[in-house]
Amino acid sequence: MPKGKLWGGRFRERTHRLVEEFTSSLSFDRRLYAYDIHGSIAHCKTLEKAGVLSRKETAAILRGLETVRGEFEASRFPFAPQDEDIHVAIERRLTELIGPVGGKLHTGRSRNDQVALDIRLYLQDQLASLLGGMKRLQQALLIQARTHLDVVMPGYTHLQRAQPVLFAHHFLAYVEMLERDKGRVKDALVRLNVMPLGSGALAGTNYPVDRRYTAKLLGFASVSENSLDAVADRDFAVEVLAALSIIMMHLSRLSEELILWSSQEFQFVDLPDSFCTGSSMMPQKKNPDVPELIRGKTGRLYGHLLALLTMQKGLPLSYNRDLQEDKEALFDGLDTVAASVEVTAEIIKGLAVNRAVLAKAVGSGYLLATELADYLVTKGVPFREAHAITGRIVRACLDRHQHLRDLTLADLRAFSEHFEKDALDVITVEGAIERKAQIGGTARKRVEARIKALERLLR
Repeated sequence: MPKGKLWGGRFRERTHRLVEEFTSSLSFDRRLYAYDIHGSIAHCKTLEKAGVLSRKETAAILRGLETVRGEFEASRFPFAPQDEDIHVAIERRLTELIGPVGGKLHTGRSRNDQVALDIRLYLQDQLASLLGGMKRLQQALLIQARTHLDVVMPGYTHLQRAQPVLFAHHFLAYVEMLERDKGRVKDALVRLNVMPLGSGALAGTNYPVDRRYTAKLLGFASVSENSLDAVADRDFAVEVLAALSIIMMHLSRLSEELILWSSQEFQFVDLPDSFCTGSSMMPQKKNPDVPELIRGKTGRLYGHLLALLTMQKGLPLSYNRDLQEDKEALFDGLDTVAASVEVTAEIIKGLAVNRAVLAKAVGSGYLLATELADYLVTKGVPFREAHAITGRIVRACLDRHQHLRDLTLADLRAFSEHFEKDALDVITVEGAIERKAQIGGTARKRVEARIKALERLLR
């Protein structure tokens, strides 16, 4: 194999050192080596089927590729200064091992369709692994939900205490979010499952390659129908980053609640010591650094998504070198989300719930005010009127530093003659929970049923 560039025949001058450094992608695309070799093996067999390679040449190339794979797996692959990317590095090493026949492997393909293939193969593996991690996080949340099925906590709107809900019901909300997140990842996998190899640089190839045969070897459901589209678009990468960004958004919301709940102001939960840090100055501190980092890294994912959208917005067809910028965003995005999902699952597993603090929180404030308003509705009072009456009751209690549970029937009847003796029965946390028995409500039987359904789903 020539020691110069693969494309160097047309040039009189050597590539400037600064250009070598600026354009090299080897520092980050080397992680694609296994997928590049996998694709090359399929391409080699397709070339043999097309009559481009002899059986002997095919056998030599396949043996060489397996040797190269072994060198990578043993961490002894010899990179060379002229290797500008992983594709060049592998072809260069293959030719060193088996001689000029190695130069025949690239027949009928371009690095444009080659890299599009490698990224799709890589994403299929990485997203499948991520789905497993998300399932483990859901299972950790379900265990906490089942363990604390008897625990009631304040539900919030606007970060103000609103109505009582089961702690389990609150955690199940995140299980539902993650289930939809998994759906988006699976949707992305459907559109990833298209084989671009055989598109050449942009126009297709002059060789009679059987693309469906290649797709079958690689496990793709279909082949791309337009060569320009196959090499020029990275909408699948944008879709993946969009799905990853939504996952991080949900993890950030959960992290924010863990940060709040573990503060001395809330004290609803204790985070495991092994997932917190201390202060270099203040000995008493226990800082929720891991949830804070997840919250912070969410912005990083959003940046990657916007970077890919912006990078592609003005590109004429077909391939442009701008597309090299897809990999670092994708790789870092996948790494960040996978790590965040894994660490969140471990935090949830080790989470300690402060039952006494939550019970006290539910018993204070005016979380049962809606129960009084709804009681009046059952007595024929229009809801808007019932709402106003209950609002006046709450205002009076605030003025008197009194809780709703301290009210007598006489107190209630001073505001409305529709209050009867059974009105006092609705001002209970237990009743407030159990009356929410419709689908999706926080009643214990509903929450327990949903836990069982989700456990079956994730089994």
